[in-house]
Amino acid sequence: MPSKSILEQKQAIVADLAEQLKNSPAGVVVNYQGITVDADTKMRKALREAGVKYTVMKNSMTGRACDEVGLGDMKQYLSGMTAIAIGTTDAVAPAKVLKEYAEKIESFEILAGYLDGKVVDKDTVLYLADIPSKEVLIAKLLGSIKSPLYGLAYALQAVVDKDGEAAPEAATEAAPEAATEA
Repeated sequence: MPSKSILEQKQAIVADLAEQLKNSPAGVVVNYQGITVDADTKMRKALREAGVKYTVMKNSMTGRACDEVGLGDMKQYLSGMTAIAIGTTDAVAPAKVLKEYAEKIESFEILAGYLDGKVVDKDTVLYLADIPSKEVLIAKLLGSIKSPLYGLAYALQAVVDKDGEAAPEAATEAAPEAATEA
């Protein structure tokens, strides 16, 4: 049986992971078997740049942390060589980065994830990964708002241009009538 100090260390690690899970919008569990050190280093760097914490921990400890925050269904995916990527701010960042590596490395596999406190399957994680970034979505929204305004502006300009062409003709037609009356 482990000593009391070791148990306390493990409980502190589990409590820290549980706190991270509780405070994050989303995360992804992967099977990292077969990834090279070079690819793992690049992936971890990409995850850090995206604001994602990537942790390799014993499955039993990850399972306990999941139980503490109500993600007990996640334990069914915790077998073999697993790691968890926890998004700190962006809900789709872990899925995006890990999907990129799962496509490059045949043995690296996305197993499941969680979103807003609910466990989601692999297909949902892959769907999340395909969602455009926040900046792209904002640009699309602004473009869709701006498009009808441009259409209105062009239509109004066409009316102004048409009236502008008709005005000189009306002035020349009115001028001969004024001359005959005088």
